[in-house]
Amino acid sequence: MEHRQLTSEEIQALKARNCSAENWDNILVSGGFRTDRLSHVHFSGKIRLGAFEKTFILPGGLKKHSGLNRVSLHNCEIGNNVLIENVQNYIANYIIAEDCFIQNLDAMYVEGVSTFGNGVEVPVLNETGGREVIINDKLSAHFAYILALYRHRPDLVRKMQELVRFYAQKQASTTGTVGKRVKIINSGLIRNVGIGNDAVIEGACRLENGSINSNEHDPVHIGYGVIAEDFILSSGSHVEDGTMLTRCFVGQACHLGHNYSAGDSLFFSNCRGENGEACAVFAGPYTVTHHKSTLLIAGMFSFMNAGSGSNQSNHMYKLGPIHQGIIERGGKTTSDSYILWPAKIGAFSLIMGRHYRNSDTSNMPFSYLIESNDETVLVPGVNLRSVGTIRDARKFPKRDERKDPDKLDQINFNLLSPYTVQKMFRAVEILKNLQQTSGETSDTYSYQSCKIKNSALKNGLELYDIAINKFLGNSVISRLSKYDPKSKEEMRACLKPDSGAGSGEWWDIAGLLAPKSEIDSLLDKIESGEISTLKEINDTFHQLHQNYYSLEWTWAWEKIRKYYTVNPKTIEPRDIIHIIEKWLDAVVKLDRILYEDAKKEFSLSAQTGFGADGNNEEQALDFEQVRGAFEENTFVQSILEHIEQKTNLGEKMIEKLILIK
Repeated sequence: MEHRQLTSEEIQALKARNCSAENWDNILVSGGFRTDRLSHVHFSGKIRLGAFEKTFILPGGLKKHSGLNRVSLHNCEIGNNVLIENVQNYIANYIIAEDCFIQNLDAMYVEGVSTFGNGVEVPVLNETGGREVIINDKLSAHFAYILALYRHRPDLVRKMQELVRFYAQKQASTTGTVGKRVKIINSGLIRNVGIGNDAVIEGACRLENGSINSNEHDPVHIGYGVIAEDFILSSGSHVEDGTMLTRCFVGQACHLGHNYSAGDSLFFSNCRGENGEACAVFAGPYTVTHHKSTLLIAGMFSFMNAGSGSNQSNHMYKLGPIHQGIIERGGKTTSDSYILWPAKIGAFSLIMGRHYRNSDTSNMPFSYLIESNDETVLVPGVNLRSVGTIRDARKFPKRDERKDPDKLDQINFNLLSPYTVQKMFRAVEILKNLQQTSGETSDTYSYQSCKIKNSALKNGLELYDIAINKFLGNSVISRLSKYDPKSKEEMRACLKPDSGAGSGEWWDIAGLLAPKSEIDSLLDKIESGEISTLKEINDTFHQLHQNYYSLEWTWAWEKIRKYYTVNPKTIEPRDIIHIIEKWLDAVVKLDRILYEDAKKEFSLSAQTGFGADGNNEEQALDFEQVRGAFEENTFVQSILEHIEQKTNLGEKMIEKLILIK
């Protein structure tokens, strides 16, 4: 867009409209510029102005024409069709793109050289330092995970820090930008903040040293009373209603509101925080906390739901807040639960009560941790039979609110995966060893500062066996369905993995499920300098996520050969039929357990409080009107449909295998 200097007639017209300038020669305007769109404006430094031709229609139907009114501008470039009015102090050192609406603002300026939140060190997990994550616009949960936890590889950490600092310095500028179609109204101070396209800031108190990475695909919204300092907000994030952030990264489609307070914390995709507090928290994807009395501190979480009054202790009143804890994916805490860090809780576990011992149940996924007489009672595998666990697994993909095509986090939603099933294999081995060591008739067993009852141990073994058969059988069926072999040779060929990648141990890298070997390969390349940009690292994470099912099959096939004692070179259709029959039995058995668990929600005790002023008949009718009939419940129907679908799938696959010669 070409600009020109003001004519003497235009300068006189502007003066007549109470406009002033330190030097009129420093003001350049575009073609189509009209002086009648400016009033009570003071200019200083170098100024570039666009044309003001657009009319904004506000909620309620009020019309406002673009232009400048009652504002001081210093070293600013204003795009076409921008409205700026009623700025109490001034706007300095900003490029404001077209179609922006700025009204009732205290001040907005860039002071000195700013990286706009990029390069801020967040002392996550350990309040005293040592696990700092340097936040940046491109930060993924997986990058942050490695940077925070891999301090045993100092050269790797140093290389990763250098990459981030290099990126941060590339963002350094004495001028800030406000993207297209941005709306800023009724707000206080905005200092050293970069603002992306289509962002909405209304009623924010104070925003300092940050980036608002909004875009047209997924705008960012900042609401009333928000205070944020040293921050980065990713696309689609909403920060509302008195939220206070200090040294925080907020990932894509996160929602923070209702006076939530967070310091030195990282929130990744689809997290939600309301009412409570977070301090030095690594909140992986889908970490959710809604309650005013809930404190998350010095912990790592993902796919987690924190009950009201949940909290943790990260010090023992000796050397300060030096302890940390990990609740692996899918954890839940009940109301008033408490954990003494350090501790590590297995995936998809339920934590109930107060736990004062430093437990490590990471090899006991899908368990309950229950307080009893000041001791932690571990119930292995019992969460596999909970209808709530399955419901959660189904809802996570549906609640992915990210609309930005460039997704920072690679999220795997699978409930059963090499990551969780490998832990089930370990759990089975551990539980059987406990039986052998203490005797099968012992009333209780001790494991990792926990007590396990005899009946719970036996039930855990049975539930883990069901889940293992379900996962391995499902992997076989998926593989055969993909290739549809017609002969034994074709069957054996299609069962052969695509590559050797995927065998061995698997890790959960803050939402990304991947083989240890592939992650180690990536880290080696970063250390050696073969990979030297943030984009290359994030692209590798993306590729691992895309290749998940191929990698999963390598792992599953290795386990199938050992678990069912089959030889890849001589495996027969009858061997596969045996595996599918075990799978079908496991699927139906687990679904029947879930069906019975769901039925509890419709029992007589569940109807307590319904039909408050009536008899039992009215109570039942009131319950049905509110909750519906058991048989008509959508989740119950989905269980029955799942049994039918899987039964048909298994029978059809067996029929195909019988025909293979």
